[in-house]
Amino acid sequence: QAQLVESGGGKVQPGGSLRLSCTASGSIFSIRTMGWYRQAPGKQRELVADITSGGITNYSDSVKGRFTISRDNAKNTVYLQMNSLKPEDTAVYYCNAYLRAAWNYQDYWGQGTQVTVSS
Repeated sequence: QAQLVESGGGKVQPGGSLRLSCTASGSIFSIRTMGWYRQAPGKQRELVADITSGGITNYSDSVKGRFTISRDNAKNTVYLQMNSLKPEDTAVYYCNAYLRAAWNYQDYWGQGTQVTVSS
């Protein structure tokens, strides 16, 4: 089994920055894609950004140019640098990893970390 543990959420003023981290641990054989999703109150969970093991990135249109996803494969860790934050970025952010911990690849999720953008 594997676990994902996130850190770095909090409250920030509009225009501010936050950095989220997520580390996968456990009996992990291989990690393919790692990413971040978010869910605001009353809305569906949506993809924010993801990154392959080879470093190919994908961003939602709403965060392009403001957020940067990166990954340290040696540490099984993914980061999300969030700049120029807006109130509409307020949500619970979830880390996701598509990894193999036993026989098959499957999705794993972190517990979520709250990001609040407010003055």
